[in-house]
Amino acid sequence: MTTVLDKPAARPRSIGSRVGVRPRAVVVGAAAALGAFVISVFSLGTGDFEIAPADVVTTLFGEGNPAHEFIIGELRLPRLITALLVGAALAAGGAVFQSLVRNPLGSPDMLGVTNGASTAALTVVILGGTSTQLSVAAVAGGLVATLLIQLIAGRALHGFRFILVGIGLAAILTGISGYLLTRGVQMENARALLWLTGSLDGRDWGQAVPMIVVLGVTLPFLLLACGPGLRMLEMGDDAASALGVPVPLLRNASLLAAALLVSFAAASAGPVNFVALIAPHLAKRLTRAPGPNLLPSIFVGALLLTGADFIAQHLLEDRALPVGVVTGLVGGAYLVWLLTTERRAGRI
Repeated sequence: MTTVLDKPAARPRSIGSRVGVRPRAVVVGAAAALGAFVISVFSLGTGDFEIAPADVVTTLFGEGNPAHEFIIGELRLPRLITALLVGAALAAGGAVFQSLVRNPLGSPDMLGVTNGASTAALTVVILGGTSTQLSVAAVAGGLVATLLIQLIAGRALHGFRFILVGIGLAAILTGISGYLLTRGVQMENARALLWLTGSLDGRDWGQAVPMIVVLGVTLPFLLLACGPGLRMLEMGDDAASALGVPVPLLRNASLLAAALLVSFAAASAGPVNFVALIAPHLAKRLTRAPGPNLLPSIFVGALLLTGADFIAQHLLEDRALPVGVVTGLVGGAYLVWLLTTERRAGRI
């Protein structure tokens, strides 16, 4: 007689099947990438000198006429590439932060990392520093802010302690930035306020190339070395350790990589708010998959920022808006909606 105890145990799902590629995630990433490409084509062709979409695509493949090659390659493409890369970097950084903190509000915008980059860059602006010095200061400020949050919060990278420490540090840095603005002259303050809003105006290959380098180094590391471990961390530290994940090393390495991405993004385009919050959350909702969803988040982030920049350039007929104005309006509305839904679900 066969009893329940004699029945073979159900075969558990393997780790590989749980962390492998999901078709829904592929579809979401491909759709976001296609959307970003379509917006990019229209963005490159729109302006004082209109270029048809077919001519834009032809020029991108190196078969356009000299006028189109100059307008697209020298004037418009650097801004677009910067927007795509900054959006991807913010989304990837935000996805890692949200995964480590295990909270949809655990974005570098909320946790003071972006504020650290802003305060350091603002100091350089007020002192009359160069654009190169501003970029270096922004990267250093973001990394220092991340280190301070980690030191104060201790080993609790998840839960409310890390979030509260980040919010407190962000408030302090915001106060310091406000004081610095009172010490600057009018011209310096105007430059500082434009940077603090988040803008892609006047971006050239000098901002795009550093983003290409940092993304080329950081993204493969996050995707290949940290991605599977971050998915396992969602089961808890003990479970991840039992599966062979070096939890402290993984946390520190992924946190550093995410802070680098966010800091370089702030150095290139200023503190563009809410992209790091919205893109990973949208990617997770659309894919319905556990883990940080890095690849879908990257493409969604690129789509969001290029779309916001296109709107910022053409919303008003007489002047272009800083892209941070558009992301702030959309992101603020999304944050209110997110808080409302989370409260109704009893999670906050």
